[in-house]
Amino acid sequence: MIRRLAALLVAALFLGLAGTGPAQAAGYRYWSFWDRDGDRWVYATEGPSTARPADGAVQGFRFAVSEDSRDASRPRGAVTFEAICARTPARDGMKRVALVVDFGTPADAPSGETPPPARTACARVRQDATTAEALASTAKPLRYDPNALLCAISGYPESGCGDQVTTTDKDNASTEPSASSASSASSADDGGPSVGVYAGGALVAALAAAAVWQARRRRNV
Repeated sequence: MIRRLAALLVAALFLGLAGTGPAQAAGYRYWSFWDRDGDRWVYATEGPSTARPADGAVQGFRFAVSEDSRDASRPRGAVTFEAICARTPARDGMKRVALVVDFGTPADAPSGETPPPARTACARVRQDATTAEALASTAKPLRYDPNALLCAISGYPESGCGDQVTTTDKDNASTEPSASSASSASSADDGGPSVGVYAGGALVAALAAAAVWQARRRRNV
């Protein structure tokens, strides 16, 4: 019995340590949509086909591999409405929307494709125009799926839409930190113990207690 418990202890310890290795992370390759709030980007709360930005708004799009909105990569570069729309004069009955389009990094690109350089544009559209209409006026061709998910801007990427990507380490899919790397990192990322360690430790403790109880029982018999 003692030998059997010892073997179980070793197995439990091995399983606990195995849980500390890199996990398979599922992400998606897609265009994320952002609003500029002061000096920072904020993930948009609605899609570009329904959002109706006000005159003077700054909005951005970023193509990258992300697990969800908390993990999404922001558009790169410091931008202001004044800088982007300086050469587009205001017009009665129209609004101006500054757009930032970041095509991402080669690591995030679909196989065989190269991301174009990031660009900015000032869309001058009617007052009730959506972001999708502003984008269409400056960055055609756009491509959508049947559910109105934005798949391509200026023809990039050529195919695919929200394709799933699985990697052992999602950070390797991009050359920069994700949008939430500073505020939402898990304990496994910052050097803390993973769930596997806690589970393995609990099982080891339980088996050890069982071994002690069995040894005392034999002595008392």
